[in-house]
Amino acid sequence: METGRKAIDRFDAALEQSAKYIKPHLPTLARFLLCSTFLEDSMRIITRWDDQEYHLEYDQHFSHYGTVSFLITNVIVMVICSTLAILKKNTEYAVGGLFGIVLSQCYGYGLFFNKSWMLRSISVSGGLLMLLADSMSAAKKRELFAPLLTNSIHQGGLKGNKTNILQLFGRSLLVALFLSFMIAGEMTMTRCVVAALSFVGCVMVVVGFKAKWSAWVLLTFLCVSNVLLNNWWTLHHEDPQRDFQKFDFFQTLSVMGGFLLLVNSGPGGLSIDSKKEF
Repeated sequence: METGRKAIDRFDAALEQSAKYIKPHLPTLARFLLCSTFLEDSMRIITRWDDQEYHLEYDQHFSHYGTVSFLITNVIVMVICSTLAILKKNTEYAVGGLFGIVLSQCYGYGLFFNKSWMLRSISVSGGLLMLLADSMSAAKKRELFAPLLTNSIHQGGLKGNKTNILQLFGRSLLVALFLSFMIAGEMTMTRCVVAALSFVGCVMVVVGFKAKWSAWVLLTFLCVSNVLLNNWWTLHHEDPQRDFQKFDFFQTLSVMGGFLLLVNSGPGGLSIDSKKEF
């Protein structure tokens, strides 16, 4: 037990040493990656306007006026809120706007029962909570939660402040993407091993045990799998799978941004790492 703990401590020290040169740039990179799916989606709407109109009007039964209003609103909100989030300006409002986009697209495109999309959206939502927690921690600004939610949290016995609660919820939602890796596809021996390792890493992130280097491991896995599985640039521009893979690629980038925020700021007070005996 003692030997294992010393090995983990040495790994932690080596990780901190190797990351010290890039750590000053992690918050900006994390914010950019987190917002990348929204920026890409805004460009997709603009460049493929006719396809978007057709889908919403004929498949989702929107009126023409409703379709145009929906698309224009989505583009404006995504561009403005993503820019504000990257620049660290009015982050609370930016995150609220991006949350609204996630929910409105879920309704507008009829994706409530699309398992893959929902898991990815939950992970992106976790990243947005991490971004909000990071902003609140740095700025120490006004409370964001409604009094009713705050009272219910305190009545449930949680002692951490709102930032710690946001970090707990954020990192818990962040790992949802890995559920799709665990349950999708044929369960070969390789997939079983990857699923088991991913599960262990996800649990460590959620409970906040060695969360930073667990996040690094999961982040590395996402980086490699994203390039190998969502390589949309290798497909012909008329291939219908190109758009789907491109969408998944940028959503995964956003989840990676959430993990970078976790690496940068840590799991917060409601975690095992915050206990000195560990």
